[in-house]
Amino acid sequence: MFPLVLLVHLFISNNSLLYEDTDSFFNNGSSFAPNNMSVDWIGYGYATLVASGGVVGYVKAGSVPSLAAGLLFGGLAGFGAYQISNDPKNIWVSLATSGALSAVMGKRFYGSRKFMPAGLMAGASLLMVGKLGLTLLQKPAASS
Repeated sequence: MFPLVLLVHLFISNNSLLYEDTDSFFNNGSSFAPNNMSVDWIGYGYATLVASGGVVGYVKAGSVPSLAAGLLFGGLAGFGAYQISNDPKNIWVSLATSGALSAVMGKRFYGSRKFMPAGLMAGASLLMVGKLGLTLLQKPAASS
């Protein structure tokens, strides 16, 4: 599901591949989306990691709550990555998702001392919170 969403987003947002030739009959200079959009690859990778972790938890242990939580939080993380791809300052969904996962999985890791899966997810979520925190601390670019 997420690779399909990623491909659709890349197709829509990276329309510069479709409109390279400026003298073409079909290209009148307009485009469907702004050309300055950047894709949040780290966010999409994090969303894929979270969702696949839920699926693996279900396949290996038959854990339906793991599947539900993985797909829910993976979907929220994917939506947050989509929002960041459209507006790099719109980090709130991603920050809330990764913050909640870092707290929950960090508590589970602290209690069990097992790296898989709680330690991995807590670490990845903390890295995501750090990345988003750095985005908050960056000064806005001066517009000219």
